[in-house]
Amino acid sequence: MSSSVFQRKDIPVVNVGKKGLDESVLEEIRSVLQSRGMVKVKLLKNFRETYGLTPEEAAVVISQRLSAEILGVRGFVIVLKKTSRSL
Repeated sequence: MSSSVFQRKDIPVVNVGKKGLDESVLEEIRSVLQSRGMVKVKLLKNFRETYGLTPEEAAVVISQRLSAEILGVRGFVIVLKKTSRSL
C-alpha cells in the first residue's frame, strides 16, 4: 500500500473513541463511504485503552460489518474503500 493514501488531505476522517464501534459510529463511516467512496478511520487513545483491539483487528471488524475494502493500516489509522457490494 502506497503511503500516499495516508497523506491525502481530501479523504474524510472519522474518529473512533470511547463509544467504540457502536451503530452510530458505523453509520457515520457508512455515510462517508457512500458519499465519498473512501474514508480514514482514526482509532483514538480512548478506543485503544477501552477495547484492546489492534488496528488490524478493528479494520477487519469494520470492513466485515460494512463490506468495505481495507486499503491499508498505518499506526492507528485505517483507510477503507467502498466496494461494489458495500453498504
